[in-house]
Amino acid sequence: MRNRKTNIWMLLSLAAVLLLSACGNSGNAGGNAGNTAGNAGGKSLGDQVKHEIIGIDPGAGIMKAASAAIEEYGLSDWTLIEGSSAAMTATLAKAIKSEQPIIITGWTPHWMFAKYDLKYLEDPKKVFGEAEEIHTVVRKGLKEAHPEAYEFLERFEWTSDEMGEIMTAIQEGQDPAEAAKAWAESHSDRVDAWTADIQPVNGDTFKLSYVAWDSEIASTNLIQYILESRLGYKVTALQVEAGPMWTGVANGDVDATAAAWLPLTHADYWDKYKDQVEDLGANMTGVRTGLVVPSYVEANSIEDLK
Repeated sequence: MRNRKTNIWMLLSLAAVLLLSACGNSGNAGGNAGNTAGNAGGKSLGDQVKHEIIGIDPGAGIMKAASAAIEEYGLSDWTLIEGSSAAMTATLAKAIKSEQPIIITGWTPHWMFAKYDLKYLEDPKKVFGEAEEIHTVVRKGLKEAHPEAYEFLERFEWTSDEMGEIMTAIQEGQDPAEAAKAWAESHSDRVDAWTADIQPVNGDTFKLSYVAWDSEIASTNLIQYILESRLGYKVTALQVEAGPMWTGVANGDVDATAAAWLPLTHADYWDKYKDQVEDLGANMTGVRTGLVVPSYVEANSIEDLK
């Protein structure tokens, strides 16, 4: 009888230990979930991301705006990390895979907004400005030298959703030129509208320039395909930094670019070269730049980074 009572007591004690252990583990799980929301062990979001904002190439206008935001919002202990668009998205993917907080310089249109659940941090001081536009800018005299290309570029405009189809295809591994060709062939009505009644040329050379952003890779490859397949041009597309892109058009070495972000991102270049180029207007409206985080990060405003 005594042994039986002892065994019962031992079983009850073991059950109590297991219950307490489960409760402890549950508490840890809740703490880990809190880590992904930007509050790991009571650490601030800044401490968790080492007070770093992951940026892109140093010549990009968004980097200048991000640096201004650091100053305007008093984020003196924060560092803006220079890199590239590809490096930024790779770092973002790694952080999201492990559900860790991260802050990046972001813009739309971009395929990452379709692939991941992201949000812009509010910018009450409007350092990043209002919604922007992507403009087509051409060299002086293009209308007289290449009226066919000029007419097409003047008509060319599309939506962020349309661009997103090409960007997503490229991100999933398709060659940019092939992705642009596939889009053009599946949206022939759009291409027909842009090229209607324009007589093709016979192998005239044409030069485009663009920055290595996913959005501009998509648009430039599409424009190149249409100029070649529909209008008979032989096109060279140069991938350069923002400064050489603008300089090339301004001095006439490049015929056109469809990658001019105005009025904020490329404001300095526009102020410098606006009298040396011709602006054909926006080929896309409602684009945006700013600081971006995964939706699970608790911060909602740049002010929350202080």
